Amino acid sequence: MQVHSGMRAAVIGLGTAGLSTVRHLLRRGVTVAVSEQRPAERIDPATMEFLARNQVTLECGGHTEAILHGADFVVPGPGVPLDLPILARARGLGLPLLGELALAAGEFPVPVIALTGSNGKTTTTGLIGELLVRAGRRPFVGGNIGTPLLDFFADPTAYGAAVLELSSFQLDLAGPFRPDIGLLLNVSPDHIDRHGSLATYTAAKMRLFAHQRPGDTAVLGADDLVVDAARVPAGVAVHRFGTGERCAARIDGPLVHLRLDGRVEDFDLGETRLHSSVNRQNAAAGILAAALCDCDHDAIAAGLRAFAPPPHRMAEVATVDGVRFIDDSKATNIGALQAALAGCEAPVVLIAGGRDKGGDYALLREVVAARVKRLVLIGEAAPLMRAALAPVVPCESAGDMADAVRRAVAATVPGDL
Repeated sequence: MQVHSGMRAAVIGLGTAGLSTVRHLLRRGVTVAVSEQRPAERIDPATMEFLARNQVTLECGGHTEAILHGADFVVPGPGVPLDLPILARARGLGLPLLGELALAAGEFPVPVIALTGSNGKTTTTGLIGELLVRAGRRPFVGGNIGTPLLDFFADPTAYGAAVLELSSFQLDLAGPFRPDIGLLLNVSPDHIDRHGSLATYTAAKMRLFAHQRPGDTAVLGADDLVVDAARVPAGVAVHRFGTGERCAARIDGPLVHLRLDGRVEDFDLGETRLHSSVNRQNAAAGILAAALCDCDHDAIAAGLRAFAPPPHRMAEVATVDGVRFIDDSKATNIGALQAALAGCEAPVVLIAGGRDKGGDYALLREVVAARVKRLVLIGEAAPLMRAALAPVVPCESAGDMADAVRRAVAATVPGDL
């Protein structure tokens, strides 16, 4: 639907993205009401002042049907569960549910590069932004990466391109949104607690391409069989990255060979911070996206050298008594852990656990058996992981992270990871 001045919107959730949505709708001349789960005293005073100054109706401490009265449409924040009773009631009243992407659809005056995947999204989004900066393209970099995507419209003339990291939650309510260049990196079990099944989760990821049209481009991670088989609309150009011969950005050890529309160029990741097995995939995707944006070789090479991956992703913490300590705490799903362990050459003592998101931990058995010498478990997922992995690796449980580190250190010898 077309959003225009004079309409009324109900925004559900006042997190960072929710507040950005409110600002965007106010700029469009829409009257806004907000419903927030938190009590009023837990909301930032500056936010409360902003809402009052702009005559935004606010209910706190839960969601009531009153927030829907007079609304033309409802905007749930990306983190808001879609099975909330208030959203069921909105559907019953025939009110459209629009996400951030649906509000932005067709509104970007610059090329849009949007990417999703189970793992590597933030690194690859940041890398593409860096490469475009080096090419003088003035990119907006946002979405699920931290800066809400609707913040672009606060000053759209400031940017020459938009680079958006998109989650499955955002794609659930993407409406007619379409990127000029859409990248799907990989798909592995994640957020099953929200989506209900891997098939539904995968379908959300594939929605990235649903409204692309001739002249648009889809970039696919060819080493992921599900992604490689993705279907895109007729007339959409498809380019792949990975280790296969048909890839436009082919990984060969530390090298990425670019073969695209007559361009024949090589990039050496050996002297960059992207030389790990996981980041080579991210780098190949970024190189391909930048080349599709007509960034030249020198700009891409300079960006690769300058780029620093975000923290908590296979980050080296220290080496103590011959044991290397690695922080990979952004690995919050099975695919991320599989990829991280597959790239480890030393014996691993693994601390894992935390919140359970509904994945099948039995999928980890092969790589854990091959790479992990001891597993120290924490959090609510600990008993589930123990049940799945105890047949292939010695397991023990820890009370908290400090206890887990003590137990892990006790299980190491020099040369371990």
